[in-house]
Amino acid sequence: MEASKQTLRKTTQHVLPVSNSLRTYKSYNIVPTFKAPYTVYDGYETLAQNLLTHKTLVVDGFGGVLWESFRMNLQRHFDNYGKKIAWISIDSCLKSPEEINEMIAVNVNGDDLVFGKKYTGNLIDFFDVEHVQQLVPDNNADLCIVYGTGAALVNWPCQYVYLDVPKNEIQYRMRAKSIKNLGSKEELENYQVYKRFYFVDWQVLNKHKEMLLGKLDYIVDEQRIGEVTWMKGDDFRNTLNIMLERPFRAKPWFEAGIWGGNWMKKKLEGLPPDEINYAWSFELITPENGIVIEGDTTNLLEVSFDFLMFQNNVKLLGKAAGRFGNEFPIRFDFLDTYDGGNLSIQCHPRPAYIREHFGETFTQDETYYILDCEPDADVYLGFQEDIDPDAFKQALLDAQNEGIEMQAEKYVQKFKANKHDLFLIPNGTIHASGKNNMVLEISSTPYIFTFKMYDWLRLDLNGNPRPINIDHAFNNLYFDRKGDYVPDQLISKQEVVSEWDNGRKLKLPTHQEHFYAVDRYEFAHEAVIATAGQCHVCMLVEGESVEVIVESNGTVFNYAETFVIPASIAQYTVRNLGTHNAFLVVAYMKEECC
Repeated sequence: MEASKQTLRKTTQHVLPVSNSLRTYKSYNIVPTFKAPYTVYDGYETLAQNLLTHKTLVVDGFGGVLWESFRMNLQRHFDNYGKKIAWISIDSCLKSPEEINEMIAVNVNGDDLVFGKKYTGNLIDFFDVEHVQQLVPDNNADLCIVYGTGAALVNWPCQYVYLDVPKNEIQYRMRAKSIKNLGSKEELENYQVYKRFYFVDWQVLNKHKEMLLGKLDYIVDEQRIGEVTWMKGDDFRNTLNIMLERPFRAKPWFEAGIWGGNWMKKKLEGLPPDEINYAWSFELITPENGIVIEGDTTNLLEVSFDFLMFQNNVKLLGKAAGRFGNEFPIRFDFLDTYDGGNLSIQCHPRPAYIREHFGETFTQDETYYILDCEPDADVYLGFQEDIDPDAFKQALLDAQNEGIEMQAEKYVQKFKANKHDLFLIPNGTIHASGKNNMVLEISSTPYIFTFKMYDWLRLDLNGNPRPINIDHAFNNLYFDRKGDYVPDQLISKQEVVSEWDNGRKLKLPTHQEHFYAVDRYEFAHEAVIATAGQCHVCMLVEGESVEVIVESNGTVFNYAETFVIPASIAQYTVRNLGTHNAFLVVAYMKEECC
């Protein structure tokens, strides 16, 4: 009997529906879609009908697919046609778990709760090459299917099917312990599974996915238990090409946290109200976001954002593609501390450190844009003028080891937060958001490299201590970012750079360490914006909604929605649809940093 949905995913969040409802969102939409002029099919029956027209198939997919559930559901429909199906699992060719563990030992970094180092090899490293080469189709079957993550390694001349599953659903399945890592048979703690996903599995599976994109005959969205949607390969690639010339949104996803708040709970329509809080929204963290394609019959298919990069990173990133390749450089996310708590006192690694220790190609340089706040909201940023590093470290150790509360303001400065302020947090800078802030975090893309030094003696939502990384932090902190340097250099001095009838453009200067720039357009009617060959990441931070017009096509985006303007678009017009002035924040790569 197939396991129940409850045992396969652990979350309060709803799975993506099969089709789009007729509901019109007049505010923030938690399920944004991109409408395609092609068909998204639904159901195993339609998929089975199409697959039975072939003699041999490779069915590959991302790590986290529920392979046996998929196989049984498809076989149930094959049975209706009386066909003989031969299933060959590629898992039979995997190296032993012991061999794999030895191969990736340095990458998973032992019992460290968070950090490892990116694996630089390929998916074939996890398989016995000779065994893979010995697999041959069963010609006695009506249809022979080699299936599983890595199935395409057999390199058979046949049709290719790929099953994708969103990163948030992978994590929900991980928490339900319904999936394991690539080649693993042991039941690991969640932090170990995620760490191995991030530093090992996803590294090789993304390379594999990129290699397969051009020859896929079918793409399947496998996230729903017992139900799938799918597209034909050419239609899928054509849709990606259209997206690369239009404004679009990624699908956000939301997480609770010990310091989380209720701004999103109250303001964003459609979020499950029974979640304890919402600390984060992954608005545009491209390694973990999906894009949702709405077909011509309103059926929905979600795939990972990186398919766009694999299809044509130059159209998406423009001048920045030469430096970043398939790594999207900018992220937007929400940090909600309304009626919540302070974030941990923290910093992020310097560029050389993140390369050497974790294998990342660039570091986590951040800014805090204050989307909304209460009068008592503050931001912790930079050191006090009289900072004594040794005394500070001892206070941190006393808090960690003895449970002695640290007076953070003795060491770290605190500044009042005002709506539309931009606080600058280049690598190595000590910082934290205080409670009662709704922060739009505009940052470079790496997103797990937070060195927590002091977490207010809190436990996490599961009652466990949160990881503290004092040694990592002290290897990266800049103690000269203190005193007057902080308000002078780390709080953006916004300046008007151009004006027009009922509108103006402001530059929000970032730190010299930041490779991205931030502007804000304020207008009653419309703003015309040139991309100059750069990808723009945008959010309406004041106002109700805007229409973004590219040539003759218009797309509506609402307050607090993040959207992307591909670099292939030379110019776009943003028209205010609300009754009050619109404020649009735009982030993009600095010319000198491409």
